[in-house]
Amino acid sequence: MGDRFKEFLALRFGCEEAGFASVSPPAADVLALLAGHRVHRGFDGRPVPEDLVRTLMASALSAPSKSDLQQRDIVIVDRAVQHKIADRVPQSLWVREAPRCVVFCANGRRLSSLFERRKRPFPNDHFDLLFNCIGDAAIALAWFIVATEAAGLAGCPLSDIRNFPEEVSEWLGLPDKVIPFAAYCFGWAKDDASLSPRLPLEMTVHAGRFDDAKAMSSIDDYDRRRMSLQPSSEQRDVDRWGVSPVYGWSEDKARQYAVEQRATFGTFVRNKGFSTE
Repeated sequence: MGDRFKEFLALRFGCEEAGFASVSPPAADVLALLAGHRVHRGFDGRPVPEDLVRTLMASALSAPSKSDLQQRDIVIVDRAVQHKIADRVPQSLWVREAPRCVVFCANGRRLSSLFERRKRPFPNDHFDLLFNCIGDAAIALAWFIVATEAAGLAGCPLSDIRNFPEEVSEWLGLPDKVIPFAAYCFGWAKDDASLSPRLPLEMTVHAGRFDDAKAMSSIDDYDRRRMSLQPSSEQRDVDRWGVSPVYGWSEDKARQYAVEQRATFGTFVRNKGFSTE
């Protein structure tokens, strides 16, 4: 890979390659894999072997876990359930077309059951249990994505399953204190995909103390860079907001989250036995 990862980072963050360190293989290969990550929603249809799926699972579940509590699980989704999920997200055709789909779950049940088995009171049945479980699931998903890309596969996460979590829980047989975090649909990529520019490091990396006093002043520049490298194919909700002559990342996100989303998810989580107190 050489310094290819530096090229990826420069493109990703809009800064000079000279600002990044030169790293030799094999570290350079790993960094290039991370920096060159792309989301893929098109697959060529080839099957993904079962032993490879199992290898990816093991790799993902090797990820760090809060206090070694291991409060995350992965469900390999069968085709029938994958089609049910696809029916609920008709705008995402790639969900149905992906060769494989898995769901990452936050699992607070195992630790609670361990205490029941040991006949000991469990004093930590509060919000921190939920927070730790979600963190474990998110980290495992991140490692799974890296593992799939290292194996030559590609895919896309699907958080939309949290729009209908009761159905997903029923389809997957999720018991109390186990909730779906996100799905990941993957396979062999049909074609290349664009690299998404990220917010500048000056906005998201803080030295010593958090400081966002000048953050908004960089948004316009980021919007312009994002539009030049990865322009939006269409504008959201033009009936409500009209057509913007400048439609960058900030306008897109302001429109996307101007609509209430998942307002009942907290109720679902509590009904599954988690405390949010």
